[in-house]
Amino acid sequence: MEYAIEIEGISKRYGDVQALQQIDLRVGKGEIMGLIGPDGAGKSTLYRILTTLLLPDEGSASLNGYDIVKDYRHLRQILGYMPGRFSLYQDLTVEENLEFFATIFGTTIKENYHLIEEIYVQLEPFKDRQAGNLSGGMKQKLALCCALIHKPEILLLDEPTTGVDPVSRQEFWQMLKRLNTENITILVSTPYMDEAAMCDRVALIQSGEILTTSTPANIRTEYQGQLLSLKSQDMYHLLKTTRSLDGVMSCYSFGERLHVTIDPETSNLEMVQSALSTKGISKVEIKPIEAGVEDIFMQLLKRSDA
Repeated sequence: MEYAIEIEGISKRYGDVQALQQIDLRVGKGEIMGLIGPDGAGKSTLYRILTTLLLPDEGSASLNGYDIVKDYRHLRQILGYMPGRFSLYQDLTVEENLEFFATIFGTTIKENYHLIEEIYVQLEPFKDRQAGNLSGGMKQKLALCCALIHKPEILLLDEPTTGVDPVSRQEFWQMLKRLNTENITILVSTPYMDEAAMCDRVALIQSGEILTTSTPANIRTEYQGQLLSLKSQDMYHLLKTTRSLDGVMSCYSFGERLHVTIDPETSNLEMVQSALSTKGISKVEIKPIEAGVEDIFMQLLKRSDA
C-alpha cells in the first residue's frame, strides 16, 4: 500500500504530562482513517503536530512525502485542516469566510465548487448570515467547506461532529464518504465509538498511546471472551452482584443494560443466570451479543492498565 501519512515514534510532553508516547501510524492514500479515543487521549496534539503547528519532542512524520519540519510551507498548501473548536471569523458572513480562505490559497470558490457543492447548497440560504450566528451543524459544514476550497490532498478533521445533533452527524459522514471518491485522504478523530464503523480503518488511542490499529470488522475479532447483555428492574443491584460472580471478566453499564464479558472456559449464559437467581435476582433479561468498538476499547484499556 502507498501511504499518504507516515508517523514514526512521535512523542510530545507538556511539562509533567506525556501527551503522546511513541506514536506509530500509517494511513494509505485515499483512505478514511479514524482516530478513536476519549477526550485527553492525545488526538488534538497529534493533529497540531501533523499540521506543523507544534514540533514533536521525538520522532518524525511525513505527509505525501513532505516532512512536517523541513517542508512545513509546502505542507500547508496540500492540507485541509478542521480543528475541533470552530475557528472561522464569526463576524464575517458565510460567503465572506469562504471567499477569504479561497483567496489565501490563491484560488476561487468557482474553481473548486464541485468539491463543496453538496455541502454549500445547504448553506447558501444563509450566505449573508454571520458565521457566529449559525447553528452547530451549519458551522461545521462551513468549516468543512473552508477546509476543502483549495482542493487539499489530505484532509485532517479533529472531532468534527462533537456537539452536533445525530442527524447532522450522519449527514457529515455521508459527505466524507463522497469526498473520499475524489481520492482525498482523510484522517478523522472522534470520541464517538459508533463512527468507527464509517472508516476504512481505525486506530484506538488512549493516554497518548495507540492501543491497536485495524479495520472495524477485524477489530471485533480481537475481543476475548463471550459478551452478554443483561437487564433487570434493579440495575444497581444487578451490577454489583454480577461483578462478584465467578467467571466474569468485566461488567460495565451501557445505557439501560449491562455488558458482561465471561470466560467461556469457566462460565456460560445458563451458569450466570443460575448464579444470579441463587443471589435473589431472578427476573433478568439476558442474551449474547456481538462486541462493539466500545467494548473492545474498554477491554484494550483494561489490558493496557494491567
